[in-house]
Amino acid sequence: MRFAPSPTGMFHVGGARSALQNWIYAKQHGGVFVLRVEDTDAARNRPEWTEGILSALDWIGIARGTYEGPYFQSANADEQRAAAGRLYSAGRAYYCDCTREMVQARTGNSYAGYDGFCRDRNLGPGEGRALRFRTPDEGETRVVDLIRGEPTFDNAKIEDFVIARADGSPVFLLANVVDDITQGITHVIRAEEHLPNTPKQQLLWDALGVKPPIWAHVPVVVNEKRQKLSKRRDKVALEAYRDEGYLADAMRNYLMLLGWAPSNDREIVPWSVIEEEFRLEEVNPSPAFFDERKLRAFNGEYIRALSVDGFIAACAPWLTGTETIPAPPWSPERFDAEAFAAVAPLAQTRVAVLSEIVPNVDFLFLDEPATDEAAWAKAMKDGAADLLDAAAAAYEALPDWSAEALKNTLEEVGSARGLKLGKAQAPVRVAVTGRSVGLPLFESIAVLGRERTLARIRAARAKL
Repeated sequence: MRFAPSPTGMFHVGGARSALQNWIYAKQHGGVFVLRVEDTDAARNRPEWTEGILSALDWIGIARGTYEGPYFQSANADEQRAAAGRLYSAGRAYYCDCTREMVQARTGNSYAGYDGFCRDRNLGPGEGRALRFRTPDEGETRVVDLIRGEPTFDNAKIEDFVIARADGSPVFLLANVVDDITQGITHVIRAEEHLPNTPKQQLLWDALGVKPPIWAHVPVVVNEKRQKLSKRRDKVALEAYRDEGYLADAMRNYLMLLGWAPSNDREIVPWSVIEEEFRLEEVNPSPAFFDERKLRAFNGEYIRALSVDGFIAACAPWLTGTETIPAPPWSPERFDAEAFAAVAPLAQTRVAVLSEIVPNVDFLFLDEPATDEAAWAKAMKDGAADLLDAAAAAYEALPDWSAEALKNTLEEVGSARGLKLGKAQAPVRVAVTGRSVGLPLFESIAVLGRERTLARIRAARAKL
């Protein structure tokens, strides 16, 4: 099995899905997973994109050192050129000096494929001359596809396609085939978008005298409008989901459901179950909807399934910042690990992605809370000043600084003013945390401490 991404941008979630399917299929059949970086597009390749592929694969459990590679397509250029030469010598390819404009002028159709004009001109290699594969005029090419059956293509409708540029460098179609032959690839699992290339590549396999691989074209991944996920339009980068705080286990579980499902209508299942039950032949060929809301729900389930210690450890990058995750708004010396551990169980039940931990706990580590102006305007209405005065006085005299005592005290303050607890705690919450929603208020105040709580309530009162 081979996974062959191009280092021309962030790592696409659809590519991650294909990588996982290749990985599992290889393990199930005693095969080898080969990572081949298709880096022949020199104008678009960047070393950091290659490293991004490797780190993204690491994150979803395909770790460096557990597979063959990475190999680089550019390193096999000599063999690719040699294969092009063999096809030319055998009469299976010919040189062509036609430009797109010349073809359009002859056909009168800007959408028409190549018309075979140079087939019998007997041109040799030279400046401005590309090498084209001579497709058969008759018959059909039948593709054995584990997901789509046996798609059949009429050879007469396949144009004579370019296999090497005028400078002799092979194009993707030939390079891909030669690399697969060189590496002994027997199965190719890839996205549906490559299906139109498959008959051309299979013709190349046949012309080079090697049995073609077994193909499997997995369904295209689409957005809510059933449009193919686009880097320009949609959130598709695996790294973006990682840095937002999606767990690797949740992500790979969800990715494997794009076109396939475990038994008994289950969706959230251990990876060991997926590895055991996944069958490539059961993948649905229809487009697969990448539903970010569903992924968030998945991730929330996985977060809640962590132990508290596991959750605390998982939050660490967002509490300190990394190369790709922004630093939190508090200074490092303000962070209190014990205080965070005290509220972590409360936060664990409320966050869907780990990055949400920051706005949930920032009130503990900032000198002053980050105030939401809309929340302030809603909470600090008539009567708020009196309530804050009374709450501060009651809390200052409170002998037992516990969540239960804090709640009972504020309930009494509110009741004396004809307010239920929900109304009474609104201005106190905004004064202390800066927001109208967040962790349970009284447990938060208990951790924040008497001195800081009173200072914030009085500071808020002074603004009214």
